[in-house]
Formats: sequence, structure tokens, C-alpha cells
Amino acid sequence: MPAAELRELIVEADGGSRGNPGPAGYGAVVLDPVSGEPLVEAAEYIGVATNNVAEYRGLVAGLKAARELAPDAKIRVRMDSKLVVEQMSGRWKIKHPDMKPLAAEAARVFPASQVTYEWIPREKNKHADRLANEAMDAGKRGKQWQPSASVAALDAGAARVVGDAAAGAAKARAALAGAPVPAQPTSVSAVASAAAAEVAARSTPPVGWGPAADLGTPATFVLLRHGETALTPEKRFSGSGGSDPELSAVGLRQAEAVASALAARGTIQDIVSSPLRRCRQTAEAVAARLGLDVRIEDGLRETDFGAWEGLTFAEVRERYPDDLNAWLSSAKSAPTGGESFAATARRVAATRDELTARHAGRTVLLVTHVTPIKTLIRLALGAPPESLFRMELSAASLSAVAYYKDGNASVRLLNDTSHLR
Repeated sequence: MPAAELRELIVEADGGSRGNPGPAGYGAVVLDPVSGEPLVEAAEYIGVATNNVAEYRGLVAGLKAARELAPDAKIRVRMDSKLVVEQMSGRWKIKHPDMKPLAAEAARVFPASQVTYEWIPREKNKHADRLANEAMDAGKRGKQWQPSASVAALDAGAARVVGDAAAGAAKARAALAGAPVPAQPTSVSAVASAAAAEVAARSTPPVGWGPAADLGTPATFVLLRHGETALTPEKRFSGSGGSDPELSAVGLRQAEAVASALAARGTIQDIVSSPLRRCRQTAEAVAARLGLDVRIEDGLRETDFGAWEGLTFAEVRERYPDDLNAWLSSAKSAPTGGESFAATARRVAATRDELTARHAGRTVLLVTHVTPIKTLIRLALGAPPESLFRMELSAASLSAVAYYKDGNASVRLLNDTSHLR
């Protein structure tokens, strides 16, 4: 296969929701434009979401998969969602708040000049549609989609063997590099050989976890949860709508300990803090040690937990059982009189984008709260909203995410408390 043939890739994507909103999933496939061979498949069950959210998630996944194969290729996106095609083509405005951050994420994957969008009828989008349904079927069983169990390519009428995604990636990379193209694998050992060929086709990686040199120095956010308050050990809801408690004696000691640890590392160049008192106190302790100023950023404030502020989980369960059940089931449901996780995510994502642009290539300490930190981690991983309930984040803990110029993010650290021991 000549290299020129892979200077263009086709991305087909779809998403679905059984209930709209309801249990949702997406599917995406990257195709060779000449042979129609699937090079990469992607699918994921994303929890409760709308059709449009699932469609956009599928688009983002497909574009990222194409970028992994060929970051310089022209991309033809084909979808049966008129809404997504028209919005991403710039002909329709994006009004829904859930769509805007997803559209922005999709737009960051490739330069706009490299991507075109085309509407196709649903019957011509069978491969991506089947992947989305496989993902939803897996979610119904409490599992995630696995490529080894997929029959989407067969259902779409394309020949498929286990491992063809690895082979397709190897073929694409080899072709783009002008190297010999590896043969399509037909056995487990051949699949392993294809995967090895893919790795060999890449340029020599830099030392450590860094990106390729042409991506430049990332904006690195070191995420510090504030120290303890009187509410922390009692596990009471403490957001931005409550009493704005100060650090306890334990919290002040934690702030000094993390300040010493960060001073020893010597990597922090800027400090940005939530406006809430517990974060400002923690940030000021670090700033005093490092000789830096603290900039206040309202977008880093904690979720407003409304009527739940100051209550324990058990007390909320007793007083607001219906609201609590809804909150646990959907990121769009808010605490009684408070702010939903979906709204928090939109705010945090917008703040992230502003800060990565302002601090490009720098290492910045963000002193904030449980929900903003977990949200930044979730978004960097592309994890569903319910993952917020599956992360542990201790008081005065450190986490870190690096953001690259190509739109990728790398989670470097999560819930490090070694400085408190």
C-alpha cells in the first residue's frame, strides 16, 4: 500500500442512548479510504447520557484514534447525525451547554483545515452504529466493551479477524513512514508481531513519560486539595454554598507539610487558587515558602451542595432521599438547591482551557477541591461521570495532569500523600 493512500483517513462515528437520556454508548471506526479496511475500532459505555452527547463522544474518540495513526492525514468524518455534522461544519450554532465542551474538544484534535464532515444515511453507518450498540449491551451487563469480543465489522459486511486493529495501526504507521507494510495477521502470534511492528514503526520515544519532542513542553497542573477543616474528618458535604470553613489545626500542619515538599521539588512556577478560604490558606502557605504570588480563580471553586452543605451522607439520605438517588444516578441531577456535577464539569473545563492557554509550557499549582480535581482527572482520562465516585482524594493530596499542544492530556499522579507521613 503506497504511503500516499494513507494521507487520508475516514472516521465513521455514532452514539446512542436507550431512553434519551438513558444508558448510552458510542462507537467509532477509522477506515482505509481505498480498501475500506477498518484500521482502528473504539467503543465505550458512558453511563446515562443523551443521544447527542453519545454522538459527540464517538466523534471525539474517532478523531483521536485517527490522530494516533496519522496526525498529518486529511480526515473525512462521516456520521448520520445531521446535528453534529452541521455544528462541526460551522453551519449551525451550538446552543446546548452539554454540546459546547464536546464540540470544542473535537475541534482541538486536528486543525480545522485537515477535517471535513459529511452526513450519511444510517444504513451506511452500520459499523459505528453496531459498535455503539455493543458498548451499550456491555454496559447493561455491568462491563465495558472489549475489542476482542466485537463482531461489528462482520455485521457491517467487512472481513475481520481478531487483532486487525493492531495490524491496521502497524500498516498505517509503516506506510506513512515509507517502510514495508506488515501482512494482515491471522493468528495470535501474528497479532503480537503486528503490534511489535507498530511500536517499531514509531520514532524513538523521548525519555520517561514525555510526549514527542515536536509537541513542546506541556502545561502541567499540579492539583492540590486543600488541607483539613473541621468538616473533613466527619465527611460532611462542604462546597461553595456553605459556611466557607477555615483550615483546622491539622489542616494548617498539612499545608506546611505540602509547602515543604513542593519547595524541595522546586518545579512550581505559578500558583492559582479557588476563592474559598480553606484553599486560599493552603495556597498562601505554599506561596510563602516558594516566594510566589497567589492568583484567585473562581472557576476552581467547589460544587455548591445546596441544602446538603454541612450534612453527612447519612443525614442527606434521611432528609432528601429522592434527590440523593437522582444525584447518584445522573451527573445532571443537582443536590437540593445546589449545582450538578455536569454544571461543575462545564465550569471546570472552561477554566482548564483558559489556564492551559495562559500557562502554556509552565508548571502551575492549582489549589482547589475534591470535585474540580476529580473532574480534571476524569476529563483527562475520558472517563464517564460516574468515575467521580470511584476516586479517592485525601486532604492535602497532590495529583498532576500534563496538557499538550495537540489536545492530549496525561495523568501523571493521583492522590499522593507521601509528604504527610
